[in-house]
Amino acid sequence: MTTLPDRVVATDVAVDLLARLTATNGGLMIHQSGGCCDGSAPMCYPVGEFRIGQRDVLVGEIALPEPHPTVRVWINGDQFELWKHTQLILDVVKGRGAGFSLEAPEGVRFLSRARAFTDDENRLLADSPPLTGATAAP
Repeated sequence: MTTLPDRVVATDVAVDLLARLTATNGGLMIHQSGGCCDGSAPMCYPVGEFRIGQRDVLVGEIALPEPHPTVRVWINGDQFELWKHTQLILDVVKGRGAGFSLEAPEGVRFLSRARAFTDDENRLLADSPPLTGATAAP
């Protein structure tokens, strides 16, 4: 059985920041912004504070250390179509990001990096479409 590649991964720095933010704010989710306000920035919110649209795509989940829950990562459906050939890599850099994203007061911001999937990975992923806001359980 072939394992599907993860559509989203996070650097150790991003996982550490998500764990700290979860300890303060409870469960979190990320929405990869499609160009409003801060461009294409990953935005971090408490679960339930951002309304997922029917066409938003669940890119994947980032596991955090126990006892923290995983962090679901979403992206707009149209943007997913443009980025579906890449693995999203959630990272953290110094500097202020969006005022709406939970990490803003920390003096850092989440940043999306990407790695292009190989042809074999793209074939595997094409056979396993991701969930959308219309099909994912809350």
